[in-house]
Amino acid sequence: QEQLVESGGGVVPAGESLRLSCVASGTTFSRSYLAWFRRPPGEEREFVAFVNLPGESGPPAVYADSVKGRFTISRDNAKNTMYLQMNNLEVGDTAIYYCAAGLRLGSYDTWGPGTQVTVSS
Repeated sequence: QEQLVESGGGVVPAGESLRLSCVASGTTFSRSYLAWFRRPPGEEREFVAFVNLPGESGPPAVYADSVKGRFTISRDNAKNTMYLQMNNLEVGDTAIYYCAAGLRLGSYDTWGPGTQVTVSS
């Protein structure tokens, strides 16, 4: 069964950058749709970004409006790893960030434990 582990979280001042990684163990990573979600303090989990399968029809990536132009999602199937490059971080980006994977578009059945990102003013 696929397992996911996030890393790269931390505490940074507003305006700085972080890169999150999500490493997968298992054999289905290259065939999985992948995404990042986050849960801000006291709020519900929300979508951040999605990366499509290479060569699949549709957009290669989709972003929440709140992160568009600042965050970049990518995947390296050879390394079983997904990334989230986060630039120009804002206090409102403070959250626990989760990576998710699924073999069906829009359905994520494997989740990582999360990594904390804290942006200070």
